[in-house]
Amino acid sequence: MDRKRLVILGGGFAAVSLLRKIDLAYFDVTVVSKRNHFLFTPLLPGSTVGTVEFRSIIEPIRRVRRGVRFVQASAKRLDHMARRVYCREDDSGAAFEIEYDELVIAVGSLTNTFGIPGVAEHALFLKELTDARKLRERIITCLERASVPQTPDDERRRLLHFAVIGGGPTGVEFAAELHDLLVENVSKAYPELAGQVKITLFEAMSSLLGAFDESLREYAARSFRRQGIELRLQSPVAEVGPGWLRLKSGEEVPAGTVVWSSGVQATPFVAQLPFEKDPAGRLIVDPFLRVKSNPDIYAPGDNGAIEGHSLPLTAQVAMQQGKYLAKVMNACARGKEPWAFKFNNLGMLAYVGDNRALADIPKAKLRWRGFLTYLFWRSAYLTRLVSFKNKVLVLFDWIKTSIFGRDLSRF
Repeated sequence: MDRKRLVILGGGFAAVSLLRKIDLAYFDVTVVSKRNHFLFTPLLPGSTVGTVEFRSIIEPIRRVRRGVRFVQASAKRLDHMARRVYCREDDSGAAFEIEYDELVIAVGSLTNTFGIPGVAEHALFLKELTDARKLRERIITCLERASVPQTPDDERRRLLHFAVIGGGPTGVEFAAELHDLLVENVSKAYPELAGQVKITLFEAMSSLLGAFDESLREYAARSFRRQGIELRLQSPVAEVGPGWLRLKSGEEVPAGTVVWSSGVQATPFVAQLPFEKDPAGRLIVDPFLRVKSNPDIYAPGDNGAIEGHSLPLTAQVAMQQGKYLAKVMNACARGKEPWAFKFNNLGMLAYVGDNRALADIPKAKLRWRGFLTYLFWRSAYLTRLVSFKNKVLVLFDWIKTSIFGRDLSRF
C-alpha cells in the first residue's frame, strides 16, 4: 500500500525515540541530521575526563532502525505550503530538497550565550561530542603547560584554574567529573602541581540545581565545598576573554579554561520559521505536539513548547514525546483517533562527585542522595542507552576506570 512520506529533522532523543517505534508499514521515513550519530548527552560530562570513552555513548543513526533513509545534512529552509524542506550537505555545500506528507522538527537547541561578549569566542561548551573532545584536550594542555618548570607562578595559577559557568545539571556534573579526574591523577602524574588546581563554579542564581528539591540543592553545595570546589553563587558573568572572565560586579578572574553551560536557545532553522513561538523562541504546539495551524508538522523535544504547559528541557521529556508521537502516528494511520501527550515525570538525577549522586523523584516523594544513589544513577543511565553495544561499552568503561583510573594521554 502507499506509505506516507515522513521526514524527521534531527537525531536527538525525540527523533531517535520516534524512529525506533514508528511503523514502517505505514510510513516511508527519511531522517535528516547534521550528525550521523545519536549522542547520549547525560553521560557527556563523563566523556570529557575519560570516565567513559567518546564512542561508547554514540550510536550511528543508520543502525538505530533498518529500512529508513538517512541523509547527513542540515535543514535550512521550510516551505510548508508546498510541503518541502530545503537542505544542505555541510561538507560539500550540496543543496537538495525533500518533499513530505508529515514532518517532525526535532532539531533540539543550541547553548545560549545571552549575548555576553566573548563567550562564543573564548569559552568552551558542552553540547556535542566535539565539545567534549576539545575540553579533554584543553584540560590536559593546561596541566602539561603548568608543569613546565619555567612557567611563572601567576601563569601557572591561571592555567590550573578551571571556571565552570552555570549551576544546572550539566555544569554541576562536569565540575564533579573534573574534580574526580584531578584528585585521582594530579598527585600521581603531576606531583609538582599537587594542591594548586582550583575549580570554581559560577552561578547567577542563589543556588545550584534550581529544579531539584531544596534539601538536595543544599547537599550538592555541601559536597562541593567538602571537595574543595569553590561556589560563586549570585555571580553573573559580564564578559569572557582569552584567559579570563569578568563578573558583573567588575571583578576579573583569570582562568585557563572557561566552560559555559548556561541556558539554551533556538537553532537558526527554528528561529526563521514563520510559526508562532514562545518568548524563548520555541515553536508553540498543541497537546498533540502539532505546530499551530499546521497539523502535518510536529515539534517534539527542546524546539517545541506545549501551549499553556511548562515542561523541563530534558532528555526524559524528549524521549517520551518521541515515543508518544510514534504511537499516535501509528494509531492514526490505522484509522484511530489521537490522544493528548501527557508527561510522566520519572524524576531527575545528578552526579555531584566523589561517588555521590542525587535523585529527586516527585511522584514517589523520594529525595535520595549519597553512594547508593550513585549506584542507582549509573544503573538508570545504563538502561536508557540505545543499544546493547552501548550498554556493554559503558559498563566496561566504568569498570576499567575504577581499576586503572582515567587516561591523561594527549594525542
